[in-house]
Amino acid sequence: MSGPIIIDYDDIRQNRSPQGPRLGLGLLIGLGLLLLLTARWIASYTIEYAWWQEMGQVSTWFEMISYGFVPRVVAGVIVFLALWTAYYVGAKPGGLGLATLALMGVSALLSLMFIDSWTAVRFFGARAAAIDPQAWRDPVFNQRLPFYLFELPFYEMVLRLMLVASMATLVVYWVASHLRKLLDLRNLPPGTPINLGDLGLTRLLDSLLVRGAGVIFLLSLAGSFYLDRFSLLTTDHGFMVGVDYVAETISLPLNWGAIGACVMAAALIAMGSFRPALLAVAAAVLVPGAVAKAVNWAYVRPNEISIQRPYIERHIATTRAAYGLDKRLREVDFGAKISGQIDATKHKPLLDNVRLWDWRAFHDTITQIQALRPYYVFPDSDVDRYKLSEGGGPSQIRQVLLTPRELDVRQLPDVKSRWINPHFIYTHGYGVVMAEANRITPDGLPELLIKDAPLAYGTGGLKVTRPQIYYGEAVHEPVFVRTGQPEFDYPSGSDNVHTRYEGKGGFPVSSFPMRVAAALAEGDWNIVLTSYLTPESRMMIRRKVLDRLENLAGFMKWDADPYLVIAKDGRLVWMVDGFTTSAAHPYARLVNTAQFGPLNYIRNSVKATIDAYDGTVSLYIFDPADPIVQAYASLFPTLFKPASEMPADLREHARYPETIFRIQAELFRTFHMHDPEAFYNKEDLWDIARTTSSQEGEAAPSTPTYLVATLPDSDTPEFLLMIPFTPRNKDNLIGMMVARCDGDKLGEIVILQLSKQELIFGPMQIKARINQDQTISKDLTLWNQQGSKVIRGQMLVLPIDKTFLYVEPIYLQASQAPMPQLKKVALALGNQLAYADTYEQALAQISNSQLPTAASKATVETSNVTGAPPPVGVQPDRRMDELRGRMRRYRELMSQGKFGEAGKELEQIEALLK
Repeated sequence: MSGPIIIDYDDIRQNRSPQGPRLGLGLLIGLGLLLLLTARWIASYTIEYAWWQEMGQVSTWFEMISYGFVPRVVAGVIVFLALWTAYYVGAKPGGLGLATLALMGVSALLSLMFIDSWTAVRFFGARAAAIDPQAWRDPVFNQRLPFYLFELPFYEMVLRLMLVASMATLVVYWVASHLRKLLDLRNLPPGTPINLGDLGLTRLLDSLLVRGAGVIFLLSLAGSFYLDRFSLLTTDHGFMVGVDYVAETISLPLNWGAIGACVMAAALIAMGSFRPALLAVAAAVLVPGAVAKAVNWAYVRPNEISIQRPYIERHIATTRAAYGLDKRLREVDFGAKISGQIDATKHKPLLDNVRLWDWRAFHDTITQIQALRPYYVFPDSDVDRYKLSEGGGPSQIRQVLLTPRELDVRQLPDVKSRWINPHFIYTHGYGVVMAEANRITPDGLPELLIKDAPLAYGTGGLKVTRPQIYYGEAVHEPVFVRTGQPEFDYPSGSDNVHTRYEGKGGFPVSSFPMRVAAALAEGDWNIVLTSYLTPESRMMIRRKVLDRLENLAGFMKWDADPYLVIAKDGRLVWMVDGFTTSAAHPYARLVNTAQFGPLNYIRNSVKATIDAYDGTVSLYIFDPADPIVQAYASLFPTLFKPASEMPADLREHARYPETIFRIQAELFRTFHMHDPEAFYNKEDLWDIARTTSSQEGEAAPSTPTYLVATLPDSDTPEFLLMIPFTPRNKDNLIGMMVARCDGDKLGEIVILQLSKQELIFGPMQIKARINQDQTISKDLTLWNQQGSKVIRGQMLVLPIDKTFLYVEPIYLQASQAPMPQLKKVALALGNQLAYADTYEQALAQISNSQLPTAASKATVETSNVTGAPPPVGVQPDRRMDELRGRMRRYRELMSQGKFGEAGKELEQIEALLK
């Protein structure tokens, strides 16, 4: 027998004491590792919070975060409960711990795969918005447009999830109830047949849970067939989109039969009859499609145009509405004539604003003469209008070109070796360069209204009070302001002028935790180590205009071409157009765009302003009738402002965006045809007028052009966006699309439709006439020799009186230095052609019927040099001028094989000779 048990409490204390520190040390190490793993994530969210606080939109940020995960979490929980119930019933509790984790993973995966959070969010946002009761309704189901934009995608998404979840429930139940038998299959000898009855496959319908899942699946399938009816509204038939005769008379009635078959199959499954249910579902899937194809082949195709006529009318009207070519579009018959005269005095506001500087030539020239230093760049040049005064006179609308002078820090030779330069010293661009669009110096360069650094001003009365550009198109980040290091402002001779930031842009970064967070987020420990940060220092990020908007409102589509405006108080403000798009509009033709992808609905619903000095962003709703922007406004109540709150001085520079105008012009080429039969046969297709930029260049479609001009029924000059049309595969002018930009006319579209009986020259034909003129051709050939290059500016086509004035500036550029100089100006008016050193000289020729045309200009000049000047009062015969023009036209038509039109010209020539 053993002795008494002796307990040594000192040994217990000695054995226990080391365990406490070891456990505490392990916990500290674990917490340290966790902190290291999450430090970058925590830092990024800290900086993100500071940025949203700078923008004054913290609530919007929280809303975006919640909208991103809440719908998926809700869907995942519902799916998990269904799967867990199936497993619980099948396994008859056992091993729930590991299975629960696995089912949570499957539920999360299904939620991620089949739930789009923004589809769900927009659905609820639209229901909270006040949708116009007069909004567009489809003619078949009488549903308003928001139903197709928000509700239908949401219902389809929910049904897909229900179908997949019900199938997953069946699989989970079967696996759970036969898990042991499935594991035993591994021990069977090779080649042993498997009895399906042992696996319970033949007895699946004996389970109430399986029947319930089957019923849910079939009812979901019935719901899917119900929603498939609406997909008929976006079916592309080639010649039209939407419900056609077969869909309305055959497919829709049979679709109800398919829905009934699925409901009946669900009832059969509930009663345990599997095979009849399977036959009902097969009939629901196969019969409607087969019957519809047979009717279309046997009855509709032989009589298509007469049967489909009302459906084509719907397609035309709805497509025009979907692209904004209905309520605010006006089609005007413009009775233009090929020959005509213009009154230069009457049309002085228009003629004084003719743009002689193509924006590309202007940009290249400004880059050469106003860069000042290698690190200054001009990312883009834009056309705008300002009310300018000269000599203290009244302000008049003038067309200008403006480009910002920004700083490209990559051009600094020591940017990589000296960390302080890009982050503390070279922080911003400086000023703008502005010129009137039609003012030229004697050297052929633009006459600048704003130039140099510090800014120097010409006539006009504009002043810039904050020339520093901290937020722009060519920027780097991060930069730190209000630091102990003065910032470079602009060069002054051999020295530099410095400045200190006084705005509210950026967010505080002076505290040590914020410096650590910034260093982790940017991956740059110099932010912690530098001694230049002060208690007032601020950090600027997302300084690129489009990046700023994408992070603030990435659910919008933003125009890739921001433009800079000088506000009334002298601040520089960027303006950017925002779009809402969809590919779900019923009956509308789908187009593929390079910037936004496929779409059949687009609105320029928002315009944004970004202060170039402090980065303040404001979003203004300019199309409150757009249901998409209404949904977003209800989701983010603090983000948007009404258009009425935009400052009046900025509102004056709002414009119709070229992005949407290009899409509308492309659609209108076909959808200007209202008659269904003409539309079906494509009898009157248009093309966007072609043009070239050189004598040998390949013809390409014209680009939309901003200009100050007057509409035919108005004497008031206004800022317009224009593009000309020609008939398909021809070059004569057939129409023009004009978008208005000023005041309450912003967004109106005017279509100038020309007579098909009167031949009006198109840009390519005028180009050909210019190229064929002996004097002009000789000059262009001479200048295009080695060492120089001729650049042809974009041809402007201006409606004036009852004719068109064509303007083409011609620039000369040295091959080694891309600095175009305006060398000549060519004007055309009907059969008249003027070619001179200056616009004023060419205009004097073209507007005075007593002066010779360009075709005879060389002869007249030669006679003036070699002989005595003509007697005073003796002028060329107008009839001879018209005769020369008609002879030239006759030769052109004969060379093109247009013998009928040439014959008409010959008759006119004979009439003149009598």
